[in-house]
Amino acid sequence: MLLHRRGLIAASLSLAAPALAQEAYPTRPVNVIVPWGPGGPTDAFARVLSQRLSTDLGQPFPVDNRVGANGTIGMAVAARARPDGYTVVIAPNSTYAVAPHLYQLSYHTERDFVGVDLLVSMPIFMLVHRSSPATTVAEYVALARRPNARLTYANASVGATSHLATEMLLQSAAIEVLEVGYRGGGPAVQAVVAGEAGMVFMPAAAVMGFINSGELRALGVASATRSPLAPNVPTFREQGFADVEIVEHVAMLAPAGTPPAILERLNAASRAALRAPDMQPRLDALAVTAETRPLGEWSEYAAAESAKWGAVVRVRNIRVQ
Repeated sequence: MLLHRRGLIAASLSLAAPALAQEAYPTRPVNVIVPWGPGGPTDAFARVLSQRLSTDLGQPFPVDNRVGANGTIGMAVAARARPDGYTVVIAPNSTYAVAPHLYQLSYHTERDFVGVDLLVSMPIFMLVHRSSPATTVAEYVALARRPNARLTYANASVGATSHLATEMLLQSAAIEVLEVGYRGGGPAVQAVVAGEAGMVFMPAAAVMGFINSGELRALGVASATRSPLAPNVPTFREQGFADVEIVEHVAMLAPAGTPPAILERLNAASRAALRAPDMQPRLDALAVTAETRPLGEWSEYAAAESAKWGAVVRVRNIRVQ
């Protein structure tokens, strides 16, 4: 009888061990893969959130930049990681929703990843040089329709949300504008400031300084409502271009198979961090807005995002050169 009781106790402990391990999670550093370069909007936000999660959960959340191919190199690294909760990805929708329609990938986003949380959104502005005669989207479209207009736009990266926003305007307005490619958002914005290119779409974090200084003029914001960052800039819908609606989302994902209890803990910790009053000034400085959602809403959101941007890629025949 004594041996039988010992056996039951041992079995109970072995079954409880995984649950206890998840309850104590994390017990060691959690690697945060950011598939974009240091200093960019996604990286800057990821570092602010990782620092807060380190404080709240008692373990380091070091950022690991794995850069290239619209974020797909970092995603491939994460897809091969053990699904134990000690590797997560913080990436924009251009990486998890757009890139799969542009690249032959070694992973499948819906099969190999699970969403932890949609974290923040960034409004995207359409900008021209301060010397441009256009002060509204309609005036810019009129300029583009003139014979021999030869207008140009700066493209930070094929398949980036800023690129797709441009393509949405060109489709909605039935105009063509010459693309000038650059290596990243910073060079693309600087090209418009310097007059090398005539127009650029870009998330707020990269351009608010230029808007506030008057070096660049914002003609429209591509969100559903005006941004509190620039309340005088009308939406595209207000200006008659309702089809042009896009924001840059940043989300946290984990390798498929990560235990549900760990996903719930990460989701709850992320939501608490982004709702903390002392975090708001830091989010404002990054020009981002918290967009956290319950864990169960990820699948529907991800499917809709993928379908939306897949259609834009097909209709505009966007290809990676």
